[in-house]
Amino acid sequence: EVLFVEVIKLPQSKDFVVTGHLGEVMIESARIAYDYIWSNAEILGININLFITNGLHIHIPAGSVPKDGSSAGATIVTAIASLLMNRSVRTDTAMSGEIDLSGEILPIGGVREKILAANRIGIKRVILPTANQQDLVDIPEEDRENIEFIFCDCIEQVLENALVE
Repeated sequence: EVLFVEVIKLPQSKDFVVTGHLGEVMIESARIAYDYIWSNAEILGININLFITNGLHIHIPAGSVPKDGSSAGATIVTAIASLLMNRSVRTDTAMSGEIDLSGEILPIGGVREKILAANRIGIKRVILPTANQQDLVDIPEEDRENIEFIFCDCIEQVLENALVE
């Protein structure tokens, strides 16, 4: 299944809210994503005042389905950056990757299943951690042919490939 991430600003609030029937590890990933963006706002070209005057609400729909794991970290960072930079995420692109506080993209599990799910819904580009490049051998050739794979080591590379100018 492909997960979608929604983010909105909470004006006049300092709240950080995460919803969607999430497990502890996914909530941690959301917190790491938020803290990474907050601590690197200037480098990313994000107005720091947005953090001072707004809280954030991150929601991962399909609330009746329990969700857990760290592989949504890159997606959550991208969703937050998209909102705060006022730049859309490419609609033909999916991504997966754990992040750490320094912005590195760490390897994830279940690559085959994630690629097959992305292919089923017509995704044409998939961003993955560079460390997962060897996992492509487990994906049927007919599924690999339909997707452009972009391998990234850090969140800046993910944002460069995921956000529309």
